[in-house]
Amino acid sequence: MPLVITSSSTGGRGRRAVLAAAAARGLLGGLAGAAAMTASQRLERAVTGRPASHVPGRTLLLLAGRSPSEDDRPGAATLTMVVATSAALGALRGVWRASGLLRVRADVAQTLTRIVVDQTLENATGAGAPPRTWRSGEGVVEVLHAAVAAVATGAVVERLVEPVLESRRGTTSH
Repeated sequence: MPLVITSSSTGGRGRRAVLAAAAARGLLGGLAGAAAMTASQRLERAVTGRPASHVPGRTLLLLAGRSPSEDDRPGAATLTMVVATSAALGALRGVWRASGLLRVRADVAQTLTRIVVDQTLENATGAGAPPRTWRSGEGVVEVLHAAVAAVATGAVVERLVEPVLESRRGTTSH
């Protein structure tokens, strides 16, 4: 039997209001994800000696119409890009949660979405290079940090957003 979305299941709010609230709460989860990812990057760099990447900051500057050089190290722009991307993905994660995409599946989806968004923006602006050209191991590190952000975002979103719009339609036939 399909789950029918009623005013009682959504607290009397319409679908749009539920999705807007889920996105707003998800944004908070995204901020937690940004903090976790930033901390994991700092820890990883302390252990591995790998230098910090300023590609996200140069990407943001290029998107804003500026022309950073390869030598620019825009720390504030880098942090802004990490936080903004995490917040946007957190809002999406909130909508996913309200709609029924939960837990590990949502973590995997968010991890992949983060990588796709980052790579699209970095490569479209010319700030970054495609993963196939990276040094060995860089892709693994990228995935691990994106996964840390996804899990941290999910931990918050799972507590703040209920899957009240989850449907059972289409489970018996397509």
